[in-house]
Amino acid sequence: MSVFSKVMTPDDGVAWVTGASGGIGRATVLKLAQAGWTIHATARGEDDLNTLAAEGPAGRIIPTPGDVTDAEQMAQIVARITAERPLALALLNAGVYTPMRANDFDAATAAKMWRVNLEGVSNCTDPVLKTMIAQGTGHLAVTASVAGYRGLPDAAVYSGTKAALIAYCEALAMDLEDLGVRISVINPGFVDTEATAVNEFDMPFLMQPQDAAARIVAGLGKPGFEIAFPTRFEILLKTFGLLPNRAYIAAVRKATGWNGQDRRKS
Repeated sequence: MSVFSKVMTPDDGVAWVTGASGGIGRATVLKLAQAGWTIHATARGEDDLNTLAAEGPAGRIIPTPGDVTDAEQMAQIVARITAERPLALALLNAGVYTPMRANDFDAATAAKMWRVNLEGVSNCTDPVLKTMIAQGTGHLAVTASVAGYRGLPDAAVYSGTKAALIAYCEALAMDLEDLGVRISVINPGFVDTEATAVNEFDMPFLMQPQDAAARIVAGLGKPGFEIAFPTRFEILLKTFGLLPNRAYIAAVRKATGWNGQDRRKS
């Protein structure tokens, strides 16, 4: 049986979710808890995690504060989790998004996105894979984005980090097929969160976090590699992505009304 057919359940151990204090991560933690999982929820804000734990079923959500950019701290968290029960599911969801165009490109802002979205995932992947490979079982899921299929306006750095995560998961899948560990890449479309609230354009097929969480939890509970939604947006972007570079850039500029001018509100 292919590792992509492996479905982990709460009977197999506990779950760990990063980026758990808001948006998709928060909603997914609650959905997993309702499905019977015990989840170690990680984010920097301990108060937010305590509030989250109080909203879920009693004892199902364990606040586990930490910063994904601190590799040693992530290793310590995984060690604490697995000292008590096997780690069956790890959802690496922490990420940041700041819209940025060519005419206001800022290296410091870009560096934060690279560090959280890529280095943060790597810092968590290290102890998770060491643990799951030693167990011979487990499910690692990484939140990327449909923005990683091809470059999008306002999102040069963000799209770059998400494209990297998609390739990252694909490459790891080639090795994990022989090691008993399942890996999934999660590619959401636009979800109504604090991150997307800064967008000053119409976001097609905008979803609420609880709806995104339902899609994620359903996808984690079925065989497969990619969990992408909403389906219409996924198909649209993948179809656009088949265009040659010049045609793709022209089509996206036209579809978004992009003309290189600053359209931000004053």
